[in-house]
Amino acid sequence: MSEPGAGSEFAADVAIVGGGPVGLGLAIELGQRGVACVLVERYSSPQPIPKGQNLTQRTMEHFHFWGAEKALRAARTVPPEFGIGGLTAYRTLLGGYTHDWLQRELVRPFYFTDNERLPQYATEAVLRRRVAELASVRTLYGWTVETVTQDGEGVSLAIAERGGEGRGSVRAAYAVGCDGSRSTVREQAGITETRRDHDRLMVLLVFRSAGLHPLLSGFPGKCYFNIIHPDLHGYWKFFGRVDLGTTWFFHAPVPPGTTKDNFDFRRHLHEALGAEFDVEFEHIGFWELRVAIADTYRSGRIFIAGDAAHSHPPYGGYGINTGLEDAANLGWKLAATLGGWAGGRLLDSYTEERRPVFESTARDFIEKAIESDRAFVEAYDPERDRAAFERAWKGRASAAPSEVDSFEPNYGGSSVVWGRQGETCSAVGSHSFAARAGHHLAPQPLSSGRSVFDALGSGFTLLAFDADPSAVEAFEAAAAARSIPLSVVRDDRSGARARYEADLVLVRPDQFVAWAGSGTSVDAGAVLACAIGAD
Repeated sequence: MSEPGAGSEFAADVAIVGGGPVGLGLAIELGQRGVACVLVERYSSPQPIPKGQNLTQRTMEHFHFWGAEKALRAARTVPPEFGIGGLTAYRTLLGGYTHDWLQRELVRPFYFTDNERLPQYATEAVLRRRVAELASVRTLYGWTVETVTQDGEGVSLAIAERGGEGRGSVRAAYAVGCDGSRSTVREQAGITETRRDHDRLMVLLVFRSAGLHPLLSGFPGKCYFNIIHPDLHGYWKFFGRVDLGTTWFFHAPVPPGTTKDNFDFRRHLHEALGAEFDVEFEHIGFWELRVAIADTYRSGRIFIAGDAAHSHPPYGGYGINTGLEDAANLGWKLAATLGGWAGGRLLDSYTEERRPVFESTARDFIEKAIESDRAFVEAYDPERDRAAFERAWKGRASAAPSEVDSFEPNYGGSSVVWGRQGETCSAVGSHSFAARAGHHLAPQPLSSGRSVFDALGSGFTLLAFDADPSAVEAFEAAAAARSIPLSVVRDDRSGARARYEADLVLVRPDQFVAWAGSGTSVDAGAVLACAIGAD
């Protein structure tokens, strides 16, 4: 596809600013639904910084539905037996005290796909190739957005060639800023954000080493390793594999005023490991440790997603996965609105659902982990009381599986799901095979042997398991009256399907349950009206 020339003008349904994983994922989500998009990305090629590597089972469901799962798995840089689980160590990585951390494989039965691990630039390359296959998406790589303005009819973007003389414009019905934590779109839309600064300067080191991998041979299958230390006050030193054997990254707090030239980073690495090894640096960068969240994810016709909407320390691999869930949530809602079958409240539900989930992720998992580690290193010291320390360390290890199970982002309190009163949208929950309004659908086999996920439609799907035919017909009639795309999957309720604990399950386009129930008394029209945000 040729690049735009001076004065080029583009029209689209949706303009996407930022072509990292979130922007590319949104472009695919929309493009597969026939929504015309223009994606503007400042870099001509993915940047070789290995961030955002841990892709959860839920995220890989997105890649499955985006037609990119097979290509993504083929691009991995570590063998499949190296999952996305980690290890926590005390004082040094080789110091003798370790326990498993973030064993996300424990919740695998509740998802359709396996997890994956690869550098973000490899993920971006796969997504760029998938986007190039969609005729409805126009990509402008190597271009930046200078101004964003909106009126009652749409959004106008002034764009410029990065490092060149080209100028142009984009006119769209809606715009989405996926342009990072320093988002131009967020700032020009007047969207404010709330920050919680942790007053820590952090270093990111990317380095090569032939000797580090053999030193970690005692931790087979582990890809990342965090070290807690009394001097860190709850913050971490953090090793991660980029590939198997040679390339690594490392995050750690450093003193204020640290630069590339006034600090011994090699010694910093050796102290974290507890042994010396060869090091060849490829990148040294710095960032401030803080949590930031936009006060709203929408301003009129302008939306924000990913780091433009929220950012936090890269603890636990939540960032990229949270951003890709933003794309899945917003994508179908924009498509429904542009397709004419959404209610007037549907687009507002994007902020309503996604903002509390991030706030909970930051508060209940990331910052809670920092506070927990701080309390532990202040209370226990093996040199002071080894027996007490080892009992507490064993208790931390035994608590780890419940922490993984409790991270279950859900929209239980959303106005567009037919849930129970008193629930709230949150990242805290528990995994269950039961179909619960506002929660992710767990996969189960159909009587044919196929997974339920293989039978889901691109719109809403009604799962009918030994359901009363009149109730199914009521949903079909109500959907037809509002032009809501609805697929019906009919089967019996025997075997594993009984785990859903419902005869009827209405599944949203993003594989979350909008409503679940049994019997013939349901008001299908009211349920569907709620699910699309209609008054």
